[in-house]
Amino acid sequence: MSLKQELHEILASGIEALALDIDSHQQAQLVEYVLLMDKWNKAYNLTSVRCPKQMMVKHILDSLAIMPHLPESNIIDVGTGPGLPGMPLAIAFPEKQFTLLDSLGKRVRFMTQCAHSLKLQNVTPLQSRVEAHQPIKPYDIVLSRAFASLKDMLHWCEHLVDSEGLFLALKGQYPQDEIEEVSNHYQVIRTENLTVPNLVGERHLVWIKKA
Repeated sequence: MSLKQELHEILASGIEALALDIDSHQQAQLVEYVLLMDKWNKAYNLTSVRCPKQMMVKHILDSLAIMPHLPESNIIDVGTGPGLPGMPLAIAFPEKQFTLLDSLGKRVRFMTQCAHSLKLQNVTPLQSRVEAHQPIKPYDIVLSRAFASLKDMLHWCEHLVDSEGLFLALKGQYPQDEIEEVSNHYQVIRTENLTVPNLVGERHLVWIKKA
């Protein structure tokens, strides 16, 4: 079996386990994204995960697990690295707009190439420090995965949403200490334990709003 076929199988079984609605074209795009990441990773060191099959679990299925929790349509993924979780979510939600922000040029070049290769119209890769980014209008959701502590994320990203906006943070173990550090200006409105197929370790999603 070819690597491409193996990646398709891991993805398809993961989508089934997560009960997600992702069509065959989108699945092909997700596999292609992993292959592009693997190719670029050899030269640009985009991720510490070296094995494409591990990338499919640790990066793609891990990102897709938050699909049921994204009601809004104008989303910024801060500290996105090579586009995680924003790029897989943009493939899964062609009707939603994703700004993928990272401070490193090589990552932004990679995401720009991916958006071009995969013909994604709803992705805007952006090279900037998060505190320097001034959006024309507020985002609906600030999304982060392995970006910073909750306290730091809120401090750096508070200008990206208005009073209606949401902060969504993807964490590993339940971040009790980080939640206790969140200031009174914010409210942790819910947390969810996510199950990611074939992933070892805990995953939690934390929702925060301005108080």
